[in-house]
Amino acid sequence: MEGHVRRFGFGCGRVNALLWLAVFAFAHGASGQKVKVEPEVLSYPGQTVNLRCAFTDATGVQLTMVTWIYEPKDGERINIAVFHPNFDPNYPDSPMKGRVSFAPTPPDLSSPSIQIQDVRMSDEGKYICEYATYPSGNEQGITYLVMLAKPQNAASIVTVEAGAKPVVVARCESLNGRPEAKIRWVTTAKGNATSVSKPGADNTVSITSEYKLVPTAADNGKDISCIVEHRTQTKPESFLMKLAVLYPPEVSITGYDNNWYVGRTNVVLICHATGNPMPLTVKWTTMSGEMPVGTVDIQKHQLKVLKVDESVNTTFVCEVENRIGFGKDQVTVFVRGTRLPEKGATTGSIIGAIIGVIIILAIIGTAIAMYRKHRGKLHGDGPPKYKPPPPNKNNTTREMTIIRQDHAPEERPLQNENNRHNAEPVTDLDAYDDEQDVDGGHEHYYSAAPSGWDDPGNAEVPPPYMQTRREEDYAPGLAPGPAPGPAPGPAPNRGDSFISDAMFV
Repeated sequence: MEGHVRRFGFGCGRVNALLWLAVFAFAHGASGQKVKVEPEVLSYPGQTVNLRCAFTDATGVQLTMVTWIYEPKDGERINIAVFHPNFDPNYPDSPMKGRVSFAPTPPDLSSPSIQIQDVRMSDEGKYICEYATYPSGNEQGITYLVMLAKPQNAASIVTVEAGAKPVVVARCESLNGRPEAKIRWVTTAKGNATSVSKPGADNTVSITSEYKLVPTAADNGKDISCIVEHRTQTKPESFLMKLAVLYPPEVSITGYDNNWYVGRTNVVLICHATGNPMPLTVKWTTMSGEMPVGTVDIQKHQLKVLKVDESVNTTFVCEVENRIGFGKDQVTVFVRGTRLPEKGATTGSIIGAIIGVIIILAIIGTAIAMYRKHRGKLHGDGPPKYKPPPPNKNNTTREMTIIRQDHAPEERPLQNENNRHNAEPVTDLDAYDDEQDVDGGHEHYYSAAPSGWDDPGNAEVPPPYMQTRREEDYAPGLAPGPAPGPAPGPAPNRGDSFISDAMFV
């Protein structure tokens, strides 16, 4: 079997033959089969094929006779060759008579192989080598003869017009092959393929595949490939083609920049057109029906305005035609009295650069401010943690009587508060408001008093521990007497600490 496969160069057939051989060997071994044959033999028409057969182990078995039987795919079995040791080989009537014989001659009962000359496509089928033995009975082995016919492959493009219904745009054929070929398509076009096979000449098969789609202008020129695979080919055969879709012209006009002003010269409109087949005629017209005379020069797909004036303040139309149809485009020209200011090519870049610089400066400024603020906190800079004493309103020297226990009262002048250089800051905030003079007949504010007592306009009387007695406060005729509450002591020096008198409730 492998000799036939190598001779015809069918690598795929060799793999299949080996698989068939393994399957049959397993089946025969499992059932006690002793007849050895090749599962499959490949051949082209006109060649000679050898069908080998042998009895593997004749120990304890008497071989009586061997018969080769042909069984077509659709038909009954036919004896084509018979051999008995006591008689000459016999070849009954069959389609192979005259072309079939035992090989070698005379045949050997243990190896009764046959050969068929000038094989035909109709010879394909099943061949059975059957032994008559005693006492086992009949034993057989089966070989499949596969006839190969290399098909004729071809592919073609079908030219179609753009439309709304699916039509055949490409066709691929594999004719008179054996066995049947396989066809597949490769393309980016959105369509589908249908395949039909039918019997060909001399037991061959022909297959035709068609690719259909709804053709559009965008499909024109797209690649499409038909790939044919067959057992006789060492590799698939590919046909690369391009779709051909006919469509009317598609037209567009360029060149108008919305800045046509009176006196501008040499402006051009260009008419672009695509189509299949390519457009041959280009026609320029206006919506008013009259083309400006003396200012317009037309050369096929170009319309050149030599000098802009009010006569070109119109709508220009470009019409293009091919044998499928025609297409057109139009542009309306607005003639200005003066030209529009032209923006420099680098205006956008300059503006972007300025904005970028501003953003960078803002970021740097913010970073510096935050750094200085953080540094100030680390070095103690910033507003004071205490309330500084107010300046004196006059330079007079105040005297206060300092009463010490077991000593006589002693008077000493207080230093001018504005001239203290060595004294520590005073943090007695209550004393700050007590030092304010009476201004304009208004009483002092008592900053330490509860809400309502710090307003001189309030008619309520300050608490006893903050009242002061003056001689003019007593009624006439009454001698000054002791205060209802404990008399306030002398004001302490700002540099000394003190304890407030007890308050009686």
